[in-house]
Amino acid sequence: MRTASLWKLTAGGLAAGLVLTGCGTTAEGGAAAGGGTEEGAITGLQVMVPNSPGSGYDTTARAWAQVLEDEGLAESIEVFNLEGAGGTVGLQRLVNEEGNAGMLMQMGLGVVGAQYSNNSEATLDQTTPIARLIEEAEAIVVPANSEFQTLDDLIAGWQADPGGTPVGGASNPGGPDHLTPMLLAQEVGVTPTDVNYVPYDGGGELLAGILGNDVDFAATGIGEVAESAAAGDVRILAVTSEAPVEGVDAPTLTEAGVDLTFTNWRGVVAAPGISDEEQQRFVDAVTAMAESDAWQQVLEDQGWTDAFLSGNEFSSFLQEESDRVAGVLGELGLT
Repeated sequence: MRTASLWKLTAGGLAAGLVLTGCGTTAEGGAAAGGGTEEGAITGLQVMVPNSPGSGYDTTARAWAQVLEDEGLAESIEVFNLEGAGGTVGLQRLVNEEGNAGMLMQMGLGVVGAQYSNNSEATLDQTTPIARLIEEAEAIVVPANSEFQTLDDLIAGWQADPGGTPVGGASNPGGPDHLTPMLLAQEVGVTPTDVNYVPYDGGGELLAGILGNDVDFAATGIGEVAESAAAGDVRILAVTSEAPVEGVDAPTLTEAGVDLTFTNWRGVVAAPGISDEEQQRFVDAVTAMAESDAWQQVLEDQGWTDAFLSGNEFSSFLQEESDRVAGVLGELGLT
C-alpha cells in the first residue's frame, strides 16, 4: 500500500455568453434586488456564472436559481456566463459592481485558487459572502479505450513518464481539478512540478478533451462525468471522497491504496459594498432555498453533498480556504 500524510482539503480572453432563466430579463448593469423572504420575492436578480455553459458552476447556479423561483423566493432570475481566467474575469466584474445588490456570483474552490494562479487584482475577500452550498467528490477518469484499466495501471504509467502522461482538468492552477492530480502525484511519488497539467475552461471542454484522447486521464467533479461513465464513454478509476459515491462503480483512493481524500465545494457571493440588510436578504432567501424539499431532491439527483454554511461562518471558511490553498501551492512548489 502506498501511504503518506493524509491531505484533507475541503474543496470540491474575455468571453461572455448570455443565457436566461425565468420569464424576464434585466439590464446588463443589474437592477437592485428588492424584497426577501419577509418582504416578498426578490426581483431583478442577476446570477453570474464565471465559467462556461455546462460546467459544474453553471449546473449548480441554474439549479439553485430554479429552486429560488419555484419556491417563490425570487422572480425572473437572469443567469449569465462570463468565463475566463479560471473565474477571475467574472470575479473582477463582480468587484467592479460595488454596491450592486442585484447580482450574485456562483463560485467555489476553483476561484479561490485562480486568485493566486492568475495574480488577480480582484480577490474574494473583496466580495460579500452569502453561502456555501455543496461539496462534491472528484473523479479520476480515463477515456473508455484507455490502456489504463485500474488506478495502479495509471500510476505506473504516470510514474514512468510524467511529462508524457497529460492530465486534464476544468480548473486553472490552484483549482480543485488541478490540486487533485498534484496532491495525488505527491502521494504516489511523482514530482508535482513534473506533472503535465492541461487546463480546460469548463467541464464541457474537458469532456471533449477526454473523449478525443487529448489527455491520458483527467481529474474532475463526479457530476461532470457520471453520465458519460454510465454510457460507457469514459471510465472512472477512483473517487476522492472518504466513502464510495452511490451509483458510481469505482473505489475511493484510499480503497485503492492511496492515502488521500479531497472534496470540492461551491458557494455564492455578492458584490462588495452592499448593506448588511441586503446581504441578510440574500442569506435568508438562499437559506430557505437550501432547506426546501426541492433542493434536497436536486442534491440527490446530482449526487451532491449538502454543505450549507452561510453569513459570517462562510466568510471565515473562505478565509481559511484561501490561506490553505496558498499554503498547498507553496508547499508543492507551484507558486
